[in-house]
Amino acid sequence: MSVKKNVAALGSVVVGIFILLLAVGSFYTVDEGERGVVVRYGSVVSVSEPGLHFKIPLVDAVRKISTQEQVEMYQRMEAYSNDQQPALMNISVRYQIDNSRVDEVYRNFGTRQALIDRQVTRIVLEEAKTVLGQFNAATSIRERGRLNAEMATAVQQSVTGPVIILGVQVEDVSFSAAYEESVEQRMLAEVAVERERQNLERERVEADIVRTRAAGEADRVRAQAQAEADGIRLRGSAEAEAIRDRAAALADNPLLVELVKAEKWDGKLPTTMLPNSTVPFIEANKPQ
Repeated sequence: MSVKKNVAALGSVVVGIFILLLAVGSFYTVDEGERGVVVRYGSVVSVSEPGLHFKIPLVDAVRKISTQEQVEMYQRMEAYSNDQQPALMNISVRYQIDNSRVDEVYRNFGTRQALIDRQVTRIVLEEAKTVLGQFNAATSIRERGRLNAEMATAVQQSVTGPVIILGVQVEDVSFSAAYEESVEQRMLAEVAVERERQNLERERVEADIVRTRAAGEADRVRAQAQAEADGIRLRGSAEAEAIRDRAAALADNPLLVELVKAEKWDGKLPTTMLPNSTVPFIEANKPQ
């Protein structure tokens, strides 16, 4: 009797635990940044948004797929530049699963990583070779920004399916050590040439300044000489005019000469005279 009771009690415990497990297994949660694909007997029946949800125990299964932003790294991909220089490229791709197409991810690919391997990785490998093949080795180093932009455009336009490419970044492009050294030397030579060109331009500007200053100084000296010549000419003209006026006055009044003599004479006769010389005398009694 006691054995039957023990068996019954054990059975009740097992049934209770089973019911409890069923009850607990009937609920599930989906976190922010993911979606839950509800699968029933192998078929997708719904996609659950973030929150608490109910499912049929032992019948429904939930496959959670992240829709958050992810980064996929591609290391040491081999490619050739337009001038046939072998290169190794490191590229990072930022992406996320389209929230509205999560059921396609499970139905067509099964997992997020399978989607990336089939829809993104293949495209990145192909476009890396194609885009780098449009650049010379030196250009790919010097114009990294343009290389990044063209790589991002090529990948975004080529990738299809329920994945959104948010960005593509060429992290590094490395060539052989010998080639990189030759590129560095060539770039240094270009810098030196540019420096010499700038020096020549500076010297040309300085020469122009010197010529401008010399021309200005010559103009100043020429103007000063012209002014002095004009002054001399004006003074000469004035003096000549004064002489002409005086000559005209003398011609009109001959006694003016005698008046000037009288005004200039101090009233003394010479103390020494030469033989047979005449005594200076003012013609005071000369008729007027």
